[in-house]
Amino acid sequence: MNWKDYETQLYTMVMIEKEGRLLLVERPPDKGFPGYIAPGGKIDFPESPAEGAEREVREETGLTVKSMKFKGIDEFVIPHKKYRYIVYNYLATELNGDLLDDPPEGTLKWISRKKVMGLPMQPWFKRRLPYFFKDGVFEIHSKWDGNESSEAEVTIREL
Repeated sequence: MNWKDYETQLYTMVMIEKEGRLLLVERPPDKGFPGYIAPGGKIDFPESPAEGAEREVREETGLTVKSMKFKGIDEFVIPHKKYRYIVYNYLATELNGDLLDDPPEGTLKWISRKKVMGLPMQPWFKRRLPYFFKDGVFEIHSKWDGNESSEAEVTIREL
């Protein structure tokens, strides 16, 4: 299949960790994907995935990433629609700056890493979250048939 025959959307997500706490966005329902989530968003053309990740952190939190580590890819495909959604995932532990007073995507909260899995969050984010802290990189591949009553077929690989 020619790459022009299907749609691909590119996104980033950056898990920010400092002193055993994670910086998460508590998104309200009107923003989509309600609950807790790490900062991130669409990669603008012609940015690289890392450039997009750094920009999204700045826009959503006010912080500047000093260094980050690539952790893996999470992709979602709908074969019959010829659609692929890819998220490049990073872990950032060194940042500069101050948090925004009025962040655009929801309320910013520092949460103990030990307590984070008990918070309300999207199932796909809860599945991905532990992989930010494992050695190596991950690949999560979700294939969905488009039927509202069925779950996606998910394959997780630690590389």
